[in-house]
Amino acid sequence: MDRRKSIKSILLGSVAGGLALHGCKPGEEQEALAQELAKDDKYFGRTPEELEEIAKLNAEQFFNEHELQTIEVLSNLILPPNENGGPTEAGVPDFIEFMAKDIPELQTTLRGGLMWLDHKSNTDYGTEFKITPEASQKEILDAIAFYDSEVPMDEHPLEIQFFNLMRNLTLTGYYTSKVGIEDLGYKGNMPNIWDGVPEDVLEQHGVSYDEEWLAKCVDQSKRGEIARWDENGNLLT
Repeated sequence: MDRRKSIKSILLGSVAGGLALHGCKPGEEQEALAQELAKDDKYFGRTPEELEEIAKLNAEQFFNEHELQTIEVLSNLILPPNENGGPTEAGVPDFIEFMAKDIPELQTTLRGGLMWLDHKSNTDYGTEFKITPEASQKEILDAIAFYDSEVPMDEHPLEIQFFNLMRNLTLTGYYTSKVGIEDLGYKGNMPNIWDGVPEDVLEQHGVSYDEEWLAKCVDQSKRGEIARWDENGNLLT
């Protein structure tokens, strides 16, 4: 079983841009950004307060371009792309950027770990991690990818804490994205097959189904169709 299939089986078993606004006061600008977010299906159902917080975080920038490029390379090493795509297509670097701003206590580990990667790569291979040959990148990662689970994570060296955090964020970002959900084959809630109330129960209560309603409600060939009603509340189909 390859790494991607292993990760997928673990997940299934355990769980299953900026707007240029001018002439606005800070509060007005944030409110305008929140209103724009409300139009995006990605933020459907969010409260106004949540949208304002998301707009605030989106307006900030934590990682620089070099760090984001390193995160992209690293996330694709953690979860190699397949025919459905990978962390890049799923927007994992942007997700990690958002999480770093949303949970500030992650920032020291993330930025410190990225600095460690470049230092280790420069020391061993004379190049930044993101442009080091993949075989050498994997050698660096193999040394920090495994740890003694009996030891609390906060007692491990920074580089091990960093890789553990990056691995968790990469998998979370990918498998909660449209690309990742399709990769899992998850189709969401589907209508069940229902053949109506059992005949003996109907007889017990002296009732029966109207043939017209049976055709409308218990026709399994139409189970995926959305019911339509007229203005008086009568079921049409």
